[in-house]
This record gives sequence, C-alpha cells and structure tokens, in this order.
Amino acid sequence: MPLYKRKPFSPVEKPEDLKPQEVVFQVRFTKEIFRDYSEYLKRINLYRKKVWTCKATGKTNLTYEEALVSEKEAAEKIQNFPEELVPPVLHEVQFSMLTLKDLANSIAAKLQGPFSEGAVLYGKKDGRLHRCKIVKVPEESDKTEYEVAWLGSDNKVTGKALVKGEELTGKKLPFTRAVLKSFIKDSTYRSFPWVLHDSLAKKHGISTAPPRELKNKISIQDGLIVSNRKRKRSDDEKITGANENGLVHRKGNEISEAQAVKYPIDDLLVQQSEEDHYLTERPSPCRDFNVPMECVGNLLMVWDFCTSFGRLLSLSPFSLRDFENAICHKDSTPSLIVESYSALLRLLMKDNGNFSMAIENKKRKPKITAVTWTEYLCDFVETSCALKLSTHVSTIRRGHYGLLDISVKLEIFRELVAQVLETDIVREKLDEHIEERHALASTRRDEALEEGKKRRDEKGSRKAETDVKEVVVEHRLQSAASNYNGLNGVVSEKSNGISQQNHSSGESETERGIFPDKNAKKQKDANTLIVDSSNPSRKALKLMKVNIKEAIEMKNIAQRKEYLEREMEKRIVRTSPLGKDRNRNRYWFFRREGKIFVESTNSTQWGYHETKDELDALIGSLNPKGERERALKKQLEKNYNKINLELQKRSKEAAHRIAMEEEAVLRRSTRVRAPPRENPAFAFLKYVNKWKEL
Repeated sequence: MPLYKRKPFSPVEKPEDLKPQEVVFQVRFTKEIFRDYSEYLKRINLYRKKVWTCKATGKTNLTYEEALVSEKEAAEKIQNFPEELVPPVLHEVQFSMLTLKDLANSIAAKLQGPFSEGAVLYGKKDGRLHRCKIVKVPEESDKTEYEVAWLGSDNKVTGKALVKGEELTGKKLPFTRAVLKSFIKDSTYRSFPWVLHDSLAKKHGISTAPPRELKNKISIQDGLIVSNRKRKRSDDEKITGANENGLVHRKGNEISEAQAVKYPIDDLLVQQSEEDHYLTERPSPCRDFNVPMECVGNLLMVWDFCTSFGRLLSLSPFSLRDFENAICHKDSTPSLIVESYSALLRLLMKDNGNFSMAIENKKRKPKITAVTWTEYLCDFVETSCALKLSTHVSTIRRGHYGLLDISVKLEIFRELVAQVLETDIVREKLDEHIEERHALASTRRDEALEEGKKRRDEKGSRKAETDVKEVVVEHRLQSAASNYNGLNGVVSEKSNGISQQNHSSGESETERGIFPDKNAKKQKDANTLIVDSSNPSRKALKLMKVNIKEAIEMKNIAQRKEYLEREMEKRIVRTSPLGKDRNRNRYWFFRREGKIFVESTNSTQWGYHETKDELDALIGSLNPKGERERALKKQLEKNYNKINLELQKRSKEAAHRIAMEEEAVLRRSTRVRAPPRENPAFAFLKYVNKWKEL
C-alpha cells in the first residue's frame, strides 16, 4: 500500500450494518465506503494530493492512484527476479545498516564479483573494449591480473594477454538496480537495520536473531525488531495526551477542514447547503415540437447547416419554424423543401464523387429544376443512402414526397448534408473561414495591445506634463522671492534658461520617442506590408490583417470591437454548445433562432427556452460550485446581450404573428374562406429563394 508522508496508511474499514437500499459513497480505487459525504470528500481530496510515496520504488510526490500504479508495475518486475539469486541477495540484506542505495550497489558489485574461468567478457586493449575469454584465474588472492584470450568475430582466439581486473567489464546483471531496490523493500518490513519478513527468512534458511553488534541498538517487541532510540511523539499521541478542550478544538478543526472544499468540483459531488439559498428554481423547457422528439436533432442540424452556408449553397435563409412546418406538410412539396434539396444536390454535383459520376452515367442534364428535382433526389438515395431509405424511391418518383414519414424526410436530409460536408468545396470554404477568423482574432489582439499602449502613453505624457508644470511653478515662486529681494535680472535669466531647457528637453523627448509620434505609427503600418514571400500563408494572413485594419480605420473603439465580433460570427466553422449543466444536458444557441435549446445526455429529449425571464431564471439556477455549470453560466453571461436581443426579437415576431392570426379569423366570412397562403401559419408556402443561381 502507498505510504502517506513515508508512513503506512490504513484504509477505512467497511461500515457495519449496511442496508441494501442505503445511499453510500465509495472510493473507486480503494473500495472504501462512507456514509457521510463530508468524510468521503475529505478522503478523496487527500488521495488527490501529491503527498504519497510508492512503497516498492520509493518514488515521492505522487497521488494515491499514481502510487498504486507504480507499486503494481514494480510488483510485476519483482516477480521476474531470478530465483537462483534470491538467497544470496537476502543474506546480504538481513540486518544490513547500509542505506538502500549503498546496499543495492554493494549487492550488485558482489554479484558481478570475481570472474571464473571460461567467462566471456570485454577487456581493454589499445584503449578499446574487445571480447575475451578468461583462461586462467590468479591463484593468489592479492593478485588481480587475469590471463585472457582475445576472441575475433568468429570466436577464434587471436591472442593472449594478462589483464587487470578493473579493466574487465563483467557480465550484465539480469535486472536493474531499481528492480533490486524494489525487491529489497518488498522483502523487508523495516530499515536501519534492514530486517526480512520472518516467513521469507525461514523459507531460505536465514537467521532471524540479530547479531551481537546490534543488540544494544535494537530489541524485539511482539515478535518484531524495533529500535531502542527514543522516538518523538506522533501527532496521534499528542492528540491522545491533550486535554479535553484541546481534543474538542482539534475535532472542530477537522470538521471545518472537511467543510472547506476547494470549488469548483465535479457537479455531481456538489451538495446543496444553506449558502445556495440564492439559487433560483430552474425553468422547465418547452417541448412543443411539430416533429417527433427523436427527429429534433436532425431537424436542427439540417436547418443550421443550410442557413449557415446559405451563400455557398445559393440558398436564402429561412426560419426554423418555416422549415419545421414545411417538413410536416403533406398536401404537397413546398418550394422551401424543393429549393433546399436542389441547392444541396447542385453543390454535390460539382464535386467529383459517386453522385456526380452516377449523374454522368445516366446522362442527366446539369440543371436541376422544380420539375426534375425528384429524379436527382432518387439518384442520390439509390447511390449514397442506406438500403432502408432506398425503399422509398418509388414513392418519391411518383411525386408523393409529402406522404413520406417525417423521420424518413429528415434522414434523407441528414445523409445529404453529411455528403456535402465531405466535398472539397465545403472543406475549402471552411479552411478559408478558419484563416479569416485567425486574421480577425489577430487584429483584435493587436487592437487590444495598441489600446493598452495608448493608455500607457497618455498616462506617461500626463505625468510628464505634471512634472513640467511643477518645475515651472517652483521656479516662479523662486522668481517672486528673488524679485522681492531686488534680484530681478538674475532670476529672469534663470527663468529664461529653465524655459528654454524645458522646451529643448521636450523636443529631445519627442525625438527619442518618449512621446508618441504619428509618423511612427504610419511607418509601422507600412512595414506590415513587407512580408516574407517564401511563406504564402503568412503573407495571406498579413494581407487580410491590412484589409481589416483599413476597413475599421475610420471607426471608434466600440464600433471596431463590434465590427470584429460581427465579422467573426459570419465566418462559421462549426456550431458548438454553450455548455452542460449538472446532469450533462447540453445547451445550444443558434444565431438565427431566438431560443436556447436543451439536449438530454442521450440526445433523445429536446426542449427550449424562449423568453428573457426563462433566461434569467436559468442563469440564476446554475451553481458555480460545479465545474460544468460554472462554465455554462460564464458563457451565458458573456453572450447575455446577444441572446437577450434575439429572444426579444422573437417575442415581438410571435406577438405580431398571433395578432395577424386573430385578425384573419375575425375578418373571415362564413361563406368565403380565406386562401391558405394569407394565413401566417402557412407563411412557409410563400418562400422564395432570393439567392438562387440563374
């Protein structure tokens, strides 16, 4: 088990009388069970601190889990320790007073010890190592020279010589010193002196009685060898010996330490407390969708792609409400659906993929019209979609697309968007957007740095002007005093000298660049045009930055920031969620839809918030003690003005639409029915693609 501050650490015992339905907290890697959440949290925080030591290797500054992994790896290496070397190593370890490092080095040296006849080694010859074989070992112990035979590449003897023992490189040990140290620590239960476990000593016939020279230093207690030196009282002994007030005070500290949690932590570990009374009740999302709940994800994905890349598709934007109503419409195929399919298929035909090859093989015309769009759609379903969608080709070909199930319609749309995303045209556009976003972000950083530099320069110039004014006032006072004493001439000369000096110093400061110079800025802007022609991407980035700076040159600071933010939003790369709540529900906000959508963890449930009150309640319900809700709250507060503006805009449109519907109902005659296109609920039937290619 890992050591806590180099001392053994005992895990918590399993609580007694646990009931099957009782809620408990368990540590994953120690299997400890806690009834009290504060005790569990305290133990988890302790295990995460880098105060643990691997018992096998002695590595320090580890977390508990890292120490467990280190011990496991060391145990696997110890299992491969050569059996024939275990007894001699254990004999050297028993009752040794050396440090671990010195003991390992001593054992390694002895295992590589005196060389025997026939051993193949490496010896020094002419300053280099050559393979050799020991022919004769010196009989006298004081002599360290060995007679060796030099071996060639084919193991044939090429000569003989006498070589000193220190010039011979011994055989390599079958283990490293780190493994040897781990083996020593695993085989003993104490150090200084090192003492083997009784079972291990008896197994290999090693004496457990301490030698005479150590009897005064150690003694036996409860069958274990302990040191006779005085030990300092541990913290537990100090607590035990403390008075009653001290004990109560220590317990109070432990309680306060358990309560003092460093936030943010994982949201599921956050427990409600009295401090969280300010959190508001989280509003329930509205789930009023016309499409089935399992189709909402595909609906949002297809609509977001078509509206985000409308210019590339030559498809003018439309609202989510209109797209949803058009998908659910069964009487006919609305022009919104026809134009969406045509735009996606048209872009797919421009790419040299399977669909474009199929179109060429069938010798279809390159232009898709409102009459022939179903033929191209059937070709796509047959060549690129799954087999289950191919069964609906006959229905589409007969002109009954509106009768298809909503899930089938959205599944075809999803497959089509997925194919379009893989085309070179879209990928090149995405790369272009990424480069432009980098240029805009770089310009925004430059603007911030330049603004900070201006503030510092203005502060420095104001300080310099103040210093000059103080000097002038001081000399004027001196001049007045001198005039009073009748020294007008002398003082006036000094005053003139000072003013001239101040004027000259001001010029020199401007020349040295202490005060900002307008020409210097122009020179700097001109230098930005000098770009390394060997790096085209860097040159393009520089040119983009120059164009952006020219576009915002005549704007003030607020307008420049707004312009840069607006331009970055136009360069869409992907739509990412705002964040997640405690239960990992994802929150989405789309630029052209004044709603905050809520997606469940498994993407089977969707909802939305559409009013300012719901937005405020949502922000107020997020607990900043949790990691996920803290990040989500930060994003909502950062984009609050933008989201609130879209929510208010949508609320006004909804109120206007309701008023129009009510007015249409009041004006409708009992004998003459109003045409469906005049009803706001059928506004999607009036869609016209204003960006369509002619």
